[in-house]
Amino acid sequence: MSSPAPSPVPFPEAAPGLLGFDPARLAEAVAFAESRETPFPRDLLAHLESGYFEPAPDNEVLGPVASRGAPNGLILRDGVVAARWGNTRQADMTFSVAKSCLSILAGVAHGDGLIPNLDARVSESVDDPAFDGPRNGAITWRMLLQQTSEWEGTLFGKADQIDRGRDLASEGKKPKGWPRPLAAPGEHWEYNDVRVNVLSLALLHRFGRALPEVWKERVADPIGSSTEWRWEGYRTSTVGLGGRKVVSVPGGGHWGGGIVTHAEDQARLGLLMLNDGVWEGRRILPEGWVAESGVPVSLHPDYGLLWWLNRSGRFPEADRASLFAVGAGGNTIWIEPSTRIVAVFRWLHPDALQQLIARIADARTN
Repeated sequence: MSSPAPSPVPFPEAAPGLLGFDPARLAEAVAFAESRETPFPRDLLAHLESGYFEPAPDNEVLGPVASRGAPNGLILRDGVVAARWGNTRQADMTFSVAKSCLSILAGVAHGDGLIPNLDARVSESVDDPAFDGPRNGAITWRMLLQQTSEWEGTLFGKADQIDRGRDLASEGKKPKGWPRPLAAPGEHWEYNDVRVNVLSLALLHRFGRALPEVWKERVADPIGSSTEWRWEGYRTSTVGLGGRKVVSVPGGGHWGGGIVTHAEDQARLGLLMLNDGVWEGRRILPEGWVAESGVPVSLHPDYGLLWWLNRSGRFPEADRASLFAVGAGGNTIWIEPSTRIVAVFRWLHPDALQQLIARIADARTN
């Protein structure tokens, strides 16, 4: 029986001026964040069932959904908190931030030799009907991590077609889900939650045990996370694994489930990536994985291995080498290597993200 995880050590805090921020301008940035709450209602179950992402019956919720709390967040420099607002220990759903967590687990698997080559076909090492046939059998690990797989089928009751034609810039306003003709695997980029769940299933097979167990042992506990997180699956996502029944978890909360966590634990993930996958001298991710995560897909300049990028300069005041984990409803982890900043924004209005980043950048004095 494993020993319980130690209580997380609180982040050190310092006056903004000691961390290279103008105190008044940073306070203005925080006030701006507090005043720009997401349009997502507090009752997230009602929101999902309303057809925000897609109409019935494709919007059927399959996993647990919890109501959210108020906006909150924190800004760190070199691992020291310069500012915080709201309840940063409030554990809420985090939606597609879980995709970046799957990327971290893929890095762990790569370091363990479970995925020696990202360009190898998944079907070579995963025996599952999801990777049968000429199309799905040709998909590589890199394609799944870059969202270019063009995987076709139905997984856990959700067809890939539900997310075909998805436009994140007009999420909730523009219809999607038409029978778009598929390109060859690797030749079309599309943000598709079903295909991300296919990656999660593949990682489950390679680790040979539930991903939340792996996450706890290999990531959460080593970086000092709290015990207040959970990663939940669907009522339809139990699979057979070595004679056992195991729940495959999704890479988001689109249909319920996914990761519930708080801003402080997310900040730890940001610091892990900022420090090249090393935590207090212990290497968690293999050398080079963080850099690989930030290499843009040829089909999308601002997307890497399930991490959003800034290579096009869509956030003009942010480092072009920034990494972002982004989830629906205004959940973001921003990692800026050149300034050693990690910031977590929870339930921020998506339209305010660029302005908030600009205000934080403007508050820097060095």
